[in-house]
Amino acid sequence: MTLRLGINIDHVATLRNARGGSWPDPALAAKAARDGGADGITIHLREDRRHIRDADLAAIRAATTLPINLEMAATAEMQAIALEFLPHAACIVPEKRFEVTTEGGLDVAGKEGALRPLVRALSAAGIRVSMFIDPDPRQVAASAAIGAQAVELHTGRYCDAAGSERAAELDRLLRAAKAVAATGMECHAGHGLSYDTVGAVAAIAEIIELNIGHFLIGAALFDGLVPVVAKMKALMAAARA
Repeated sequence: MTLRLGINIDHVATLRNARGGSWPDPALAAKAARDGGADGITIHLREDRRHIRDADLAAIRAATTLPINLEMAATAEMQAIALEFLPHAACIVPEKRFEVTTEGGLDVAGKEGALRPLVRALSAAGIRVSMFIDPDPRQVAASAAIGAQAVELHTGRYCDAAGSERAAELDRLLRAAKAVAATGMECHAGHGLSYDTVGAVAAIAEIIELNIGHFLIGAALFDGLVPVVAKMKALMAAARA
């Protein structure tokens, strides 16, 4: 299957917020990602609004026709925002106020009762719902049980590892991707992927979407967002071939 690339533009907003003004504009980043060949835009509206702000939702939607994937915590506030905004997709992620970035996958298996009504409400509104999970068979099974249409496998441990440890983490991803495909859910992956680490993950046939942000926004400071997105797409295509 064709492998899609979603570009997370959160950290364009991080840079903007450092000065408290309106520049650089995440909506312009969404346009540049499209021009580079991105298949979707990912944004994380956090509780503390540390990067993407509420007003960005409408601005990004107006800037591009690419599908928008809204990363969100499983809270009543975020559910209400998602049901009003109606993104193409919503990815339910764990969120801690004091974390620098998302530290691991969501414990779906331990929160099925709380998550099932959220999945039901978002799905009923036509939003594709995914769970951001570690590559753990228990979490895959729980995600299917609560009615998620997709899961996104956390690739952070794989990206941070080296040598035999990285090989073991890649094997975990491969086995989890096969388990996801067996349930009928879509299998996505992301977190920490770079030019150097994307190939082995992109080569996993069961994965049909990668979401990449921090590395590409950083690389864009030197090379521009359009060419770095195009390069990542090319690396993904080569690995898939």
